[in-house]
Amino acid sequence: MNEQGRPTRLEGAMPTPSEVRTFSGHRGLDHDEPLLFESGRPGHCGVDLPAPSLSHDRLGGLAREGAIGLPGLSEPEIVRHFVRLSQKNYAIDTGLFPLGSCTMKHNPRLNEKLARLAGFADIHPLQPQKTIQGALALIEELARWLMVMTGMPAVAMSPKAGAHGELCGLMAIKAAIAARGEKRTRILVPESAHGTNPATAAAIGFSVDAIPATPRGRVDVAALKAKLGPDVAGVMVTNPNTCGLFEDEILAIADAIHGAGGYFYCDGANFNAIVGRVRPGDLGIDAMHINLHKTFSTPHGGGGPGAGPVVLSEALAPFAPLPHIVHDANGLRLVEHEADAREEGLNPFGRMVAFHGQMGMFVRALAYMMSHGADGLRQVADDAVLNANYILSSLKDVMSAPFGDTGPCMHEALFDDTYLKDTGVSTLDVAKALIDEGYHPMTVYFPLVVHGAMLIEPTETESKESLDRFIAVMRGLAGEAKAGRTARFTGAPYFAPRARLDETRAARQPVLRWTPPKPAEAAE
Repeated sequence: MNEQGRPTRLEGAMPTPSEVRTFSGHRGLDHDEPLLFESGRPGHCGVDLPAPSLSHDRLGGLAREGAIGLPGLSEPEIVRHFVRLSQKNYAIDTGLFPLGSCTMKHNPRLNEKLARLAGFADIHPLQPQKTIQGALALIEELARWLMVMTGMPAVAMSPKAGAHGELCGLMAIKAAIAARGEKRTRILVPESAHGTNPATAAAIGFSVDAIPATPRGRVDVAALKAKLGPDVAGVMVTNPNTCGLFEDEILAIADAIHGAGGYFYCDGANFNAIVGRVRPGDLGIDAMHINLHKTFSTPHGGGGPGAGPVVLSEALAPFAPLPHIVHDANGLRLVEHEADAREEGLNPFGRMVAFHGQMGMFVRALAYMMSHGADGLRQVADDAVLNANYILSSLKDVMSAPFGDTGPCMHEALFDDTYLKDTGVSTLDVAKALIDEGYHPMTVYFPLVVHGAMLIEPTETESKESLDRFIAVMRGLAGEAKAGRTARFTGAPYFAPRARLDETRAARQPVLRWTPPKPAEAAE
């Protein structure tokens, strides 16, 4: 019964949806949806097109010899297909998105409205700069906000994602070291770092030296100091870190790396937890990327869109990539050539991209900042940390929190699988059971330094009521696992459009292209 007394199911011994097979393959109003290629029929088309009247082609003998193989469907069939697919999506508009280290927050529609304004949405990167003065002014204003919030004197706006920002920061570090006439080849990276950190360092020729964590879930500063030497170019640290904890010895880390002649790169993926509260520039950081699509609410996921501006210290600012914006007698313009930059006393390492960034992401981020103001952005961090600690304190009596006794967490709460010992239930099983409960799973098995990790980030945009419902579900699942009711876990999800997939096989043997089945007479 729901709260108004209306029955949600008929009384009596009713079969569960997992015990019922429908003739259609549908599950209530959730229609089973095949691929367009499986539904299409040759010779059908939703649009009547006249035959082309070409006397000859200009394809140089490269004309297609056979049918293109596109599916043929009517217009209503096509519309229904994509609407049904959209109904299978889980999004922040449908429920809480607890992915840790991803900051899947509510995206105000005002941001979307502004990003679609003519002059922002329809400009072309090759337009004359005199025709895009408003867009350049917006980029400059966004850059100013980023520098103020981080306490850094410079920012490179062109990187298009977090890992791209990491590449930018490390290339600036590499250029600064080369300008000093030194050869430094090692980057120190904590074991709990995002995987892109060591990958980025290796991609541009650095060797990677791992730094262990302490039992408190933070960088082992003594181990870091022991690995310092004249060949160390820098250290890459995420703060707050991937265990959801603030690196409270960050000043000692900065002093140590600077004392050895290296630079301090900070992964800013978790800036959402400290924006308006802590200025990275005050912590001795030399470079930090900022995920606009996390901290400042641009929708993200599925590979994009993203933007990863990089703030730089005074030591690295001269090596920032092109382009950058300057004022002159004719207004705002982009400095796009190294010779022009050197006239300003700069020594850019080159360009990151062909053009100058992600305009739609810039508009959304600035709209978010200006809507909140300084006090609102500070509250973002306060509420994100409050929500995560509410989840941590509400669950750590029934779930195991490896760092739950070391003090409060920051914006995300980390649990491990100790509480599942001898139950026959794994972290993956819990994640799949969450799907049956109507939630996207939390981040699982990351960070790697925690066995069976479950990383939960509610963000600041969830209400207490929303968190209470999620907490009740997690407590219920923990109780079911400990009671030995493993069947509801090992076969989950039961109520999703698709049953549990063999994810290992899918990753190792991906099928990326649909091929038509063999004709019946040719099938073996």
